[in-house]
Amino acid sequence: MTETLISESLKSLLESFLLKNKKADLLTTYFFFLEKKYNIQPVLFVKEKTIYQSKDSLIKKVDGEGKLCRETEIKIKIGKPAVNAKTRRIYICPYSGKVFGDNTHPNAQDAIYDWVSTCPENTERLNGMRVKRFFVSEDPAIIKNYVQEHKKTISKTVFSSGVTGKLFNDRASVVEDFEKNQLKPMNFMDVPAQNRFEIETTFMQFIQTHLDDAAVERFFEDVSSFDSLSKHVDRWLEE
Repeated sequence: MTETLISESLKSLLESFLLKNKKADLLTTYFFFLEKKYNIQPVLFVKEKTIYQSKDSLIKKVDGEGKLCRETEIKIKIGKPAVNAKTRRIYICPYSGKVFGDNTHPNAQDAIYDWVSTCPENTERLNGMRVKRFFVSEDPAIIKNYVQEHKKTISKTVFSSGVTGKLFNDRASVVEDFEKNQLKPMNFMDVPAQNRFEIETTFMQFIQTHLDDAAVERFFEDVSSFDSLSKHVDRWLEE
């Protein structure tokens, strides 16, 4: 006898689902079953416009490719702070550590751009011209380093988002920002039929394997073997 796909715990979940969703059709019930059995929680990676099987699978892939975050170093200059406790965004010169705040300079982004264009410590060149590179951060833990006065220039290792380039004090903050601003949960049942976004290769293979007619029929047969679910089978046959 072929082993059933539906364990006792999954059977209980199906019973609860069908009790709450008395009119659920076969396909809707099957999608629910797949979600629970294989922990399917689809998310859209907004920047790449690609749907992944779950948040964890996406983060693991992006991190494995080195695209989630990377360590970098910032300088914090000697002297009185150029920003304050009300600053919410800062622009940092990676060469000198000079910083411009969104509330302390009329146009901080233009100011940092002008500064790195002439910064004497900027030795990076591209086609003979100074490279106009700078850091941006909205992380309070980064900003507070520049609010206090320092008696010597110090260097600090921080983390740069591989997606936005923004700086964060630690890796956990990068991941939190990534989840908040780059991931959008999706309904699993809506994924196969949509054509707005790409579906990540492994997830697509899963869908193709588990959503063919034979797989759905196997699920139907397994559900039919449980007396507690038989009334739903009868209803599906009538639909």
